[in-house]
Amino acid sequence: MNPSRCFERIRVVLHRPSHPGNIGAAARAMKTMGLSRLVLVEPRRFPDREADALAVNAADLLAAAKICSSLKQALEGVALAVAWSARGRDLSHAPLEARAAAAETVALAGTSEVALVFGNETAGLANEDVLLCNRLAHIPTVPDFSSLNLAAAVQIVAYEIYLAAGTAARAAQSQPSSKGEFSGRDEIDTRGEIYSKRELATVEQVEHFYAHLESSLGQTDFLEPGKPKRMMERMRRLFGRAGLQREEVNILRGMLTAWDRKGQGGEES
Repeated sequence: MNPSRCFERIRVVLHRPSHPGNIGAAARAMKTMGLSRLVLVEPRRFPDREADALAVNAADLLAAAKICSSLKQALEGVALAVAWSARGRDLSHAPLEARAAAAETVALAGTSEVALVFGNETAGLANEDVLLCNRLAHIPTVPDFSSLNLAAAVQIVAYEIYLAAGTAARAAQSQPSSKGEFSGRDEIDTRGEIYSKRELATVEQVEHFYAHLESSLGQTDFLEPGKPKRMMERMRRLFGRAGLQREEVNILRGMLTAWDRKGQGGEES
């Protein structure tokens, strides 16, 4: 694995940052660890001189930062989106600790786009933002005080990714396959291990599947009247654990289409 190629596929997404100084400090934190792709979703103030001042020698990251109007736009083309939050969520994915999440990020970034999503300084990420992501991660802290400054959180996560990339590169050098990739199983599942031949569905593809699933279930009595979102959150958690591949999403949507036709009294093709 070439760490620099891996880093090129990792984007850091700051969702609605309110303080421009934190944007600049986050850019500096990224650059010290080899990350360069900064995405800002509805920043309150940007560009801004305070951001420039705290970026120090990372002004190039600020100049190249992509500005998005929504988190969905920021996640376009992404196969793995990791939501970073100190708060546990009842219906969200089981949280990973930073080191495991970093290892998974590096493993998948060898072949696919990955996003690291951070909430704003006051409220963090809303539940609907977390549900757009397919992993939830946190930075271990003392229980009595888990709140980290936004730029500090970015620094810690970037550091863990830098370490994980070094570990992965050493593993690749010691056990090369005939194609120069990781040897071993075709896919080694999450928690800090290695993907090799998985083509995961992108966030958009999975979101289209969820919309299709909700529409199909809405034609039955399966969803509780008045509370369809609660069940859909559980569905997101169920399928989120699976790490759906593109082919699997196509199969599931094909099943739903056949189901829809049957329910409408049509003929299946």
